[in-house]
Amino acid sequence: MDGAKPPPPAGGKQELEEALLHIVQHHHHQSFRQRQQTERAKKDALRSAVRVSDLLVDTVDGGVQELFVNEKRIEHEARALLTTIARYRKQTDQWLAATNEINSVLKEIGDFENWMKIMDFDCKSINAAIRNIHQS
Repeated sequence: MDGAKPPPPAGGKQELEEALLHIVQHHHHQSFRQRQQTERAKKDALRSAVRVSDLLVDTVDGGVQELFVNEKRIEHEARALLTTIARYRKQTDQWLAATNEINSVLKEIGDFENWMKIMDFDCKSINAAIRNIHQS
């Protein structure tokens, strides 16, 4: 027991108890403050996470809404384009029918002109034959 410490004097025991009590109280106080800080940090983190989530949802919703509006505009323009194409197709068909009719009429005119030339030639031939018969 050479290395053992002698027991503290009686007045020192009370001081030791007060010091230990002070240390325990200080520890409880620090633990309480630490818990409060942790709770505040958790609440702040939760608020921040909710804010980030809301911002992300707003951003995605904004993009989706813009895509939806663009899709509707494109569909409307596509329908208008199909209507225009149908109108042009009908007009083109009318022009084609008119062109075919004009071609047919021109062919008939050409046929008539050719018939007239043949008739003229035949009439001249008959006239020449009659003159030849009359002169002989």
